Amino acid sequence: MSYQYPNIRKALQLVVSVAVSELAGIIGAAFTAPSIPTWYAGLVKPALNPPAWIFGPVWTTLYALMGTSLFLIWSSYAKASEGLGKTKIVRASWMFFIQLALTIFWSIFFFGMQNPALAFADIILLWLAILTTIILFYRISKPASYLLLPYILWVSFAVYLNYSLWMLN
Repeated sequence: MSYQYPNIRKALQLVVSVAVSELAGIIGAAFTAPSIPTWYAGLVKPALNPPAWIFGPVWTTLYALMGTSLFLIWSSYAKASEGLGKTKIVRASWMFFIQLALTIFWSIFFFGMQNPALAFADIILLWLAILTTIILFYRISKPASYLLLPYILWVSFAVYLNYSLWMLN
C-alpha cells in the first residue's frame, strides 16, 4: 500500500511528525497554564520579559517547525544506505526525542514544580541537546537543521529569561 500511495504515506509522516512535536507542547502546557495566573504572575520579571500571550503562538510555531524538521529526517530513512546511513538517521532521531523530552521537563520543573534553579539546569542541557540535534540533522538534511535554528534562538532567549527569573525571585 505504501508503494501505491507514496504521497499519502509522506503526508501521514508529516502529520505524525508535527503532531508528536505539538503533543510535547500540549504536555508542557498542562504544567504551565495553571501557574501563569498565580505563581508566574507574582514573579519579578526581567527587563526583556515578553508579554505572556506571545509564548503560545511562538511555541506552537516552533513545534510545527520541529515536526517538519523531524519529517525531513524520517522521510530520508527509506533512501538511506543500509548500515551507516540508517544508523545516522536513527541516532539523530533519538537526539531529537531527547531534546523534546527536555523541553517537556523544563515546563515541569519551571512551572509545575515552580523551581527556576532546576529548570535552569534543564534548559542548559536542552540548549546543548538542540545544538547536537542541529549538527546531526545537518549531516542528513540541511533544510531539517535550518528549521531548528529559530528554536535554538528562542531557547537561547529563554536561558536569559530563566536565569533572570531565578535570580530576581
